[in-house]
Amino acid sequence: MTPIQKKQSSLRTYASTKLDQFEKFAARSTTINKILKVLYRSVVYRFISKKLNEFREYKLLEEIKQHPVPHHIAIIMDGNRRFAKSLNLSPETGHLFGREKIEEVLEWCFDLDIKILTIYAFSMDNFNRNSKEVRTLMNLFREELEHVKTDPRVHSNQVRIRVIGHLESLPKDIQKSAYDVMDITKQYSKYSLNLAIAYGGREEIIQAIQHIARDVKHNRIRLKDISERKVASYLYTTGLPDPDLILRTSGEERISNFLLWQLAYSELYFSDVYWPAFQKRDFLQAIRTYQNRQRRFGT
Repeated sequence: MTPIQKKQSSLRTYASTKLDQFEKFAARSTTINKILKVLYRSVVYRFISKKLNEFREYKLLEEIKQHPVPHHIAIIMDGNRRFAKSLNLSPETGHLFGREKIEEVLEWCFDLDIKILTIYAFSMDNFNRNSKEVRTLMNLFREELEHVKTDPRVHSNQVRIRVIGHLESLPKDIQKSAYDVMDITKQYSKYSLNLAIAYGGREEIIQAIQHIARDVKHNRIRLKDISERKVASYLYTTGLPDPDLILRTSGEERISNFLLWQLAYSELYFSDVYWPAFQKRDFLQAIRTYQNRQRRFGT
């Protein structure tokens, strides 16, 4: 970094710190609060808000660069329907916004060189939702899987895509698209994007137990060979490291049957923001919180 770049970096970090201090002061000041409310309604607000977020993102990025980032992040993307409801839109529209957010988050992972991203896109329980909503989601999966086959970002960044879950529960054409995408990208190893569709953590473990029992019965493995590593090799995520960080949006603080075996030592982070409204600053804040924790493997 040149002396000029160092000076610019210091100025941006200083400005961001001062903005945070002002925000805390403003929260306690009735007069400033009234001014800010008027500003919020003005056309200038969007421009100012964008610049403020750029300063804050820069500060977070500078801090994050000083420490290791998570190797594997798993996200429970929650809040599509509530986001849509807050804007008087249909639930289906909320899912459309949610799909676009996945593409943004993948770009953020490229920027930070986070190697593995796992997205909880559709659970086994989601099949019980309104039939119109389920059809919309299936159409989105169908379109997205077809799109990624030729998506230049996938190929230029060498992203290996895996679709994990009980794929037999999906329509035949979506199954085919999923297997096609996995086959097309199987040679890539720089990044991994895992889409959990028709996924359930308990179902995954039960299926693994069934397959282990079958292999014991047919003398392919011995009882004494069954270990944590052996069980992990029968899971949908075989060959992948466990998540370092599991992030959930929308304010809910539960796991919802997601990666129950794999999350044994993961750090958990819950964001109050609905998934479609999730911004880069929110993502960076989750990373920074993870970096500030002291990971322990045990109690």
